[in-house]
Amino acid sequence: MRKTSSGSGNISSQAYFNTAKKIFSAASLEKLKARGAAFIERGGDGIHILDEDGGRCIDCYSGAGSYNLGRKNPVLMNELRAAAREIDQGNFVMISEQKALMGKRIDDFLYGPLECILPGVVRGEGIDAACKLARGYTGRGEIVTVDGGWYGQTGFALTLSRRIDKNLFGNLIPSVTTVSFGDIAAAKKAITRKTAAFILEPVQAENHCRAAGAEYMKAVRRLCSSKGAILILDETQTGFGRTGARFAYEQFNIIPDILVYGEAVTGGVFPMTGIAFTRKLKSFFDDHPLIHLCTFGGHDVGCRVAIAAMDEYDRVKPWQNALLMGKKLREKADAVREKYQRIIKSVSGAGLLLSLELETPSKAEAFCASLHENGVFAVPGEVAKNCVVLRPSLLIDSDEIGAIAVALEKTAAMF
Repeated sequence: MRKTSSGSGNISSQAYFNTAKKIFSAASLEKLKARGAAFIERGGDGIHILDEDGGRCIDCYSGAGSYNLGRKNPVLMNELRAAAREIDQGNFVMISEQKALMGKRIDDFLYGPLECILPGVVRGEGIDAACKLARGYTGRGEIVTVDGGWYGQTGFALTLSRRIDKNLFGNLIPSVTTVSFGDIAAAKKAITRKTAAFILEPVQAENHCRAAGAEYMKAVRRLCSSKGAILILDETQTGFGRTGARFAYEQFNIIPDILVYGEAVTGGVFPMTGIAFTRKLKSFFDDHPLIHLCTFGGHDVGCRVAIAAMDEYDRVKPWQNALLMGKKLREKADAVREKYQRIIKSVSGAGLLLSLELETPSKAEAFCASLHENGVFAVPGEVAKNCVVLRPSLLIDSDEIGAIAVALEKTAAMF
């Protein structure tokens, strides 16, 4: 397997970097260099990411878990091309055949009575819509979340996330309480008759893939029901098969009131996210129409891609492969950790969402850079910056898992 080249000798590539440095963030480019990611991305192919020189390496970033069905999935790309020739985006306030069919298809795909959806474009927008719906429906103002979460870049999402830069933006959303993740007693104390919603990620992908246990998830489900609070699960990164089930909530045998799903709804081929919720909650939108709108939410071309993606998910059932290959990757990663305990402190995660804990953030960045030299592209976590997150395509096979394991061992041996 060819490693991805930095393109340092390519004048055209350097021109791109110089332009990016002037227009975007110079510090971001320095961060990319530290992680071994300062190359011009030319797209992807299956489980691989491609560079400007035709080099390829295994993509263990996958658009933050968007490319569950692989990069440039041929079925989805064909549907995207066909839809773009035949229709346009439509009008976001109007009903179309594509919107109606997409809504019904997602309803059919999801487990439980999450019959209603509101489409959007980015993760943070989905979080904001979910929080607005919970506050509007309950008439309550308080929102409870857990520590260590990462939800996106917009208002509610930024407020709920663990970020050291939140003080840069002035006052954020009020009446938000944070409790310890996994602490049932803390949740019981915080969720009251004033609580509009309790929100969390079943697996905190950006925080060393810290996972909630079944007992805890069932407890917060009961607490929310008893207090009339809305349970919101953010499955932006855990959804559509990544943890070994269609959605992680199925593994806990619970159903949220609102599910936030991510860009994997279209296999990462078209920008689309959304929330799914119960018919009971839809009554708030019935009484207050058009209170949360998105110009490109429910884009008709994207709806067709999402329908094709749902069909592919049902046909391939990648959650089964994620469970099997995730177990193999975990075993191999644990073996590397056992051999190089001085470098890799721990391994955690579920399915094909795994995290390697290193000693410091700088070591995690250096590990990513070396990993890239050995044919695997990955990045550190956004919250636990001393960790390296592995989230490859859910269609990965045993040989490719073996290649990742070899890269992990070669990288660990270099430190």
